Amino acid sequence: MSEMVKVVVDAMGGDNAPEEPVKAAVEAVKEKENIQVILTGVQDVIEAELRKYPDYPRDRIRVVHASQVIETAEPPVMAIQKKKDSSIVVGLNLVKKQEADAFVSSGSTGAVLVGGQVIVGRIKGIRRPPLAPLIPTAKGVSLLIDCGANVDARPDHLVQFAQMGSIYMENVVGIKKPRVAIVNNGAEEEKGNALVKATFPLLKACKDINFIGSIEARDIPSGYADVVVCEAFVGNVILKLYEGVGATLISMIKKGMMTNIRSKMGALMVKPALKETLKSFDASEYGGAPLLGLKGLVVKSHGSARSVEIRHAIFQCEQFKEEKINEKIEEFIAAEQKAQAEEKSEKK
Repeated sequence: MSEMVKVVVDAMGGDNAPEEPVKAAVEAVKEKENIQVILTGVQDVIEAELRKYPDYPRDRIRVVHASQVIETAEPPVMAIQKKKDSSIVVGLNLVKKQEADAFVSSGSTGAVLVGGQVIVGRIKGIRRPPLAPLIPTAKGVSLLIDCGANVDARPDHLVQFAQMGSIYMENVVGIKKPRVAIVNNGAEEEKGNALVKATFPLLKACKDINFIGSIEARDIPSGYADVVVCEAFVGNVILKLYEGVGATLISMIKKGMMTNIRSKMGALMVKPALKETLKSFDASEYGGAPLLGLKGLVVKSHGSARSVEIRHAIFQCEQFKEEKINEKIEEFIAAEQKAQAEEKSEKK
């Protein structure tokens, strides 16, 4: 049997809390025997939700009481400082104390990002931890890094994003020598804003990644690159547009199939194949966005996440631990710093 993985789930975070986080916890422990879930939040509320599920392994779900809730509109830094007994802070502290392997939340993105860095802490040598969701493509999935953590990133940050993204894709997704591309407004090397122009030659000179150049937004869904590098403002726009177009397209296809008797008959014939295809382009199937480069795993799921996305985020944590992603990132950064120190010493 695999090693037990302890995942904290913020039961009070998100638009659909506590119903969906609690449901996800129950589904996760019923599906996999090596998962233990710790639900943080108001104990009475969580236990009332758990009573809806009489049939689940009770020894693998426990509740840790947290009397406060951080709301989405609250200033993140102030919320983390003032609400020490919130479901987010209590959960992150469990990871910090190594009483849990990972933390999953659909709550305030800002609070999760700030709390992840302040409470769990960064791996030594990590300049900026990025949010990195897997997004569906025609060839499987790509990693979009960064999608919301660092709006004002520097060229050296983007290089480190590319390196961490490559480690993630190689070890979690199983893609050898993942193709890395930087988001640009054209394929030519001389194109782009100041950040892209400054970052491009650094990525090109980076020997430990498989850099293939620029990628335009229209080429992302085709799976042209495995790791899509950008700063958080661009990444968040790409992610939200991706989700919006996907939802609209699915809605229009369903509507079109119900227009007349002929289309309804055709819909019955293609339904199984179409359902499978649309499922592969459903972002919720891939879990949440891990905040890479921390001493423990922190995963942010959508504020509107349902149990399926939160459950997959929990399974993400299992794979993250099994593949020792944190340790591999830490080893890589340490080796890189050692090589840089030796290079400086030789020049002297």
